[in-house]
Amino acid sequence: MPDLSFLLVQALNGLASASSLFIISAGLTLVFGVTRIVNFAHGSFYMLGAYFAVSILPRLLEVWTSFPMFLAGVLLAALGVGALGVVMELVLLRRIYRVPELFQLLATFGVVLAVQDLVVKVWGPLDILGPRAPGLRHAVDILGHRFPAYELFLIAMGPLVLGLLWLLMHRTRYGVLVRAATQDREMVAALGVNQALLFTATLFLGTALAGLGGALQTPRLPANPHMDLSVIAETFVVTVVGGLGSVPGAFLASLLIGLLQAFGILVFPKITLVLVFLLMALVLMVRPWGLMGRPEAGHGRVVQPEGILALRRLGRRERLALGGLGALVAALPLIGDAYLVKVGIEVVCFALAAFSLQLLIGVGGIVSFGHAAYFGLGAYAAGLLVTKLGLGMLPALVAAPLLAGLGAALFGFFVVRLSGIYLAMLTLAFAQIVYAVAFQWVELTGGDNGVVGVWPSPWAASREVYYWLVLVLAGAAIWMLRRGIHAPFGYTLRAARDSTARADAVGIDVRTHRWLAFTVAGAAAGLAGALFAFAKGSIDPTLISIPMSVDLLVMILAGGVQTVAGPLVGAAFFHSVKDFLIPLTDLWHLLLGLAIIALVLAFPRGIAGGVSGAAAALAGSRAPAAGARGSAP
Repeated sequence: MPDLSFLLVQALNGLASASSLFIISAGLTLVFGVTRIVNFAHGSFYMLGAYFAVSILPRLLEVWTSFPMFLAGVLLAALGVGALGVVMELVLLRRIYRVPELFQLLATFGVVLAVQDLVVKVWGPLDILGPRAPGLRHAVDILGHRFPAYELFLIAMGPLVLGLLWLLMHRTRYGVLVRAATQDREMVAALGVNQALLFTATLFLGTALAGLGGALQTPRLPANPHMDLSVIAETFVVTVVGGLGSVPGAFLASLLIGLLQAFGILVFPKITLVLVFLLMALVLMVRPWGLMGRPEAGHGRVVQPEGILALRRLGRRERLALGGLGALVAALPLIGDAYLVKVGIEVVCFALAAFSLQLLIGVGGIVSFGHAAYFGLGAYAAGLLVTKLGLGMLPALVAAPLLAGLGAALFGFFVVRLSGIYLAMLTLAFAQIVYAVAFQWVELTGGDNGVVGVWPSPWAASREVYYWLVLVLAGAAIWMLRRGIHAPFGYTLRAARDSTARADAVGIDVRTHRWLAFTVAGAAAGLAGALFAFAKGSIDPTLISIPMSVDLLVMILAGGVQTVAGPLVGAAFFHSVKDFLIPLTDLWHLLLGLAIIALVLAFPRGIAGGVSGAAAALAGSRAPAAGARGSAP
């Protein structure tokens, strides 16, 4: 018979975690409900709240060591974070409210990168533990078990914040406007409400709640530069499971996840990370708008990124230029040093991965936040087949895209049944499930140590030969994807992207075509991952992580969503910039983040898109001039 007292203490641990998670997630829920911004930087504000607290609390407690002074320090930290949220809203978010979610995500991820480096610069890279709360430093006896008093305080904070938010939402004019904007933002604007002020106030409240959550963690968890990404995934889960824009839903979802983690570790100790994202995936598949969300609220409606607008065959000059560029790329091992060849291999691998994602986003209008899952599946498939089963490199390169494509087909079967932000979040959930399996199945994958000894066959062991092999295989895959884009299959995907209703009306099986595109894109990404694994000699879970998925999205944005060549240009640009910045400065995250933000704000069409647009404008300006010369006497 289970020890009931132990189960009670375990439930209290789950409630303490749930309460902390709710305080953070409530802020993200409010921000998304009003602004529709997918704020990836919410975890950064949580981290800043913790760092502000470890800086403020010791000084205040030196003046008066008391619990009220501790609360004052926590509130000051939260208010300071809220002020920074206002700055971000005024400087950045106000400019991107109407752009597609993809660009919003990338812009806020740029903020994440910048904040990470700034935090290390100000507070250093080491963990900092805050002071314990006066009056709550003891433990209480619960049925023979010692339980920290501060954890009981955290349990009480969740319902307290929920109650205060309920009063704010239902007893103030601001709350009425927030609830109205959550239901129909356009109608609120039509009634003459100052949306700019409403959005600014909501960003202040949402980021202050994130800061409050971070500040409350300092007596139990140290502040560290990586705590932003560690919390943002679970925060997204709570927000989606509870219902986008629903604060009570966020509270219910936090309870479910907190208790699931507390008891899941007892029943399924090796898949605790999987359980959380499996719950998110199940909710999205059964009730996409969340447990307490409303389907009519319009959260599923998104402004899709402008995909590839026109497809055309290359002209003679363009083919000659492309051939010359291809010859130059092929000759890289003959004219470059070993380091340049290494960078070239990585660029080609990421170019294929980005091009496969372009098939989904630019052609199919399917915004995937978790494409790294299939890149990682291919890498792990190749690595495990070589190290565990003793297969050669070529059989592994054949099997890897097949296995990655199989995984994409399985996940895609459910993904293509959704749309908009729900679809994007489901791709993120599936990617995190793959990441959790790779991280926790230590016996097979090696856990966070990964798999080592993934080397090419002896005949391809030299860097030059392997470069040419990668170039041939990746080039062939990109050529096949491009052929598919220009084939009737690609035109069908574009038709479904532009208007699902019209595509259905003319007899196109939209869901099947999108599922096939998802499968093909996953297989191509798997080949890229396998080639990358043999180039590096090892694999680890970072290949499947959220930052890797965001890197692929940045490559597409940098190159240009509207062009077929955009992913290739973006991969070369992004990887080259990273390789240039890393040895140049320790603040390369900051510079890269600022570059991403600049791309979103100033160059939304990307490099290839900008060049293509400039060329079209130049051609258009020449045509009238030529006509004028021809008509002159």
